[in-house]
Amino acid sequence: MSLSVALIGSRGIPASYGGYETLMEELAARLVERGFAVTVYCRSHATPRTLKTYRGARLVVLPTIRTKYLDTPVHTFLSCLHAAREPFDAVLVVNSANALFLPLLALGGAPVALHVDGIEKRRAKWGPFGRFVYALSERLACVLPDILVTDAEVIRRHYLDRYGAESVAIAYGVDPRPPRPGEGTAGVLQKLGLESRRFFLYVSRFEPENNPHRVAEAYREVGGDLPLVMVGGAPYAGAFIASFTCGADPRILFPGGIYGEGYRELLSHALAYIHATEVGGTHPALVEAMGYGNCILVNDTPENREVAGDAGLYFQAAEPATLAARIEEVRQDTGIAAGRGRQAAARAARLYSWEAVTGQYADLFERLAR
Repeated sequence: MSLSVALIGSRGIPASYGGYETLMEELAARLVERGFAVTVYCRSHATPRTLKTYRGARLVVLPTIRTKYLDTPVHTFLSCLHAAREPFDAVLVVNSANALFLPLLALGGAPVALHVDGIEKRRAKWGPFGRFVYALSERLACVLPDILVTDAEVIRRHYLDRYGAESVAIAYGVDPRPPRPGEGTAGVLQKLGLESRRFFLYVSRFEPENNPHRVAEAYREVGGDLPLVMVGGAPYAGAFIASFTCGADPRILFPGGIYGEGYRELLSHALAYIHATEVGGTHPALVEAMGYGNCILVNDTPENREVAGDAGLYFQAAEPATLAARIEEVRQDTGIAAGRGRQAAARAARLYSWEAVTGQYADLFERLAR
């Protein structure tokens, strides 16, 4: 029997922002290949209203109020109202802040899984009200969905130990594909003046808990002339971004967001990848960097160690000098980068496969539908 499922809570697809969007795109396409009828709810500022399908999935594009605190809840509210009138067999909602809207889906009769990602209330970008909302949502996430989904063992243990709430742990995946020159934004190395294996790469939203400011600070202490490419940005964070981009070391490049072929090209040619997050579960960017065989320099947190394991070279983000030392270690001995990159690729192939992830979600939806 073909199941009809809905994916709600991200900005939508094609992916052009972060981890949830990548999850939606990769999961939707692979579920379609397995015979599922998939609907992805998208925001009108991220997905053109004229785009009705993508990679086999049906798209429902709805408006929102594009501000820091209203963008997600307004769109999810409208999406749940719409989905409650549709004959879905199961629904996946992402982002713990969206727990409040799950009763709307219950009115329509569809069983719901809620993906909570990391512990959002710890993110520095939220003020007191934002932290309150996420603390409340964390509690609601334990009682409102039919199934709770976490993306790392550390996060699963948090919900179990703090609230006694069981969850299904499903990580993110990676499907390493060599870039195809001449397509999309490919040719990014040439555009940025980069040489293969002669630059460091950082990819993340420019938010305080991802420590882009500390990465930029650490690079001032690094010798040599190799560039550091810091890919990313963030809405509603202009003042914070200006604090570390204005007057930054001239070897640091800030090209903004890069997706698709261009992103794969950077991953395929970096000397090493810097991962500095301190909040969250399994970070998609780290999994992707590993899948592409990057040497990974990783902020030492339990969540990041769970993903990187013995393949990582660890530093303390709160002490930029420790990152500078790791960068110097790799810069002066590129053999380290090659060896660690092979370790990372082998670990990603063993633990983080989109096909395996899709299989877990397919089982989850079938369980919900029953």
